[in-house]
Amino acid sequence: MKEHSPYLSGLSPVGGKELHARFDGGRLSSDGGILVLREIEGDLGLADRLASHLPDFRDPASVVHGYDDMIRARMLAIACGYEDCDDLDTLRFDPAFKLACGRLSETGRDLMSQPTLSRLENAPTWRQLARMGLAMIDLFCDSFPRVPDHITLDIDDTGDAVHGGQQLALFNGHYDGHCFQPIHIYDAATGKPVLSLLRPGKRPSGKEAATVLRHVIARIRRNWPRVHITLRGDGHYGTPEVMDLLESQECTYILGLPGNARLVEIARPWGEDAAVRRATSGKDKIKSAASFKRPIGPKAGNGNAPSWPGSKQRPKALISVSSSPI
Repeated sequence: MKEHSPYLSGLSPVGGKELHARFDGGRLSSDGGILVLREIEGDLGLADRLASHLPDFRDPASVVHGYDDMIRARMLAIACGYEDCDDLDTLRFDPAFKLACGRLSETGRDLMSQPTLSRLENAPTWRQLARMGLAMIDLFCDSFPRVPDHITLDIDDTGDAVHGGQQLALFNGHYDGHCFQPIHIYDAATGKPVLSLLRPGKRPSGKEAATVLRHVIARIRRNWPRVHITLRGDGHYGTPEVMDLLESQECTYILGLPGNARLVEIARPWGEDAAVRRATSGKDKIKSAASFKRPIGPKAGNGNAPSWPGSKQRPKALISVSSSPI
C-alpha cells in the first residue's frame, strides 16, 4: 500500500517563514487570463452571433458540442496564442479553458478535440461565411453609443506567413515567403475593427478591393443610412475601380497613387519649385503639396460626372512632391 503526503515537508525556512510544497491543488492552468477574455466575449456575444449564421444539420441526439461552444473555444484559444486546432487536443482538459467555456474545471465535460474543430471549420459555405463577416460589421456599428455623423475607415492588407500547404497560400515576393494576404479595415478614430478578410497571398486587384468595399459600405449604411464615410488607403487601393465606387457612393477618400508618367508631368512645376527652394534654403529635403481638378466617372468631361458630396464642384486630387539629393 502506497502512502501519499499532501505536502513536501522538511524545506528550509526563508526569512523566518516556513515553506510548504503542496500537491493537492488539482489540475492547474497557466492561462488564467482566458477568464477575462471570457467576460469580453460574453459581453459582445461573438460566438453566439457567428453561430447563428451556421445551420446545424447534425443529429441532435448525437450532438455533444454545439457550434457556439466550438467557435468560442477556438476563438479563445487563438486569442491566447494557440493558433493550431490540434492545440485543443491538450487544452480540452485545461481547467481554465473549461471554465471559460462554461464548464466546471474538474467535473465538467472536456472540450472538443481537433477533428471536431476541423469539421467545424470546413462546414460553412462561402455564403454563410459572408453572412458572418457582415454580422461582424453589425457588431462594429452596435458598439457605438450613438450614430456618428462621419467615420474614417483605414484599409490595408498584410502578409500572414504560412508553414505548410494551406489553401490560398501563395509565394509573395514582397514578403519573401508563402503567405496569406488578408484585408483589414479599421475605424481610424477608435481603432475598432470593421472587417478582416482572409484571402490569397497576393496583392488585391482594383476590382477585388472595390467588391469588398461595396459590401462594407452597404452594410454600414444599412445600420447608419446618413453617415458620411471617408476611406484612407495605400497606393494599390488608388485604382479606377475603387475611386469610381467611392464616388458613386458619395464617399470621400484619401488614397496614395503609384507614380506614372502623367503624374510626373503634372507635378513637374511643383517639383522644380521644390528643387529651387531646397537649393536656396540649404535644407536636405523640401516637400511641397498642391491640388488639381481631375475628371471623374465614366462620363467625365461632358458635364455629367457625379458631384462631390456637399459641393457642386468636382473633387480635387492632392499631389505631394519632394526634392532631395540623389
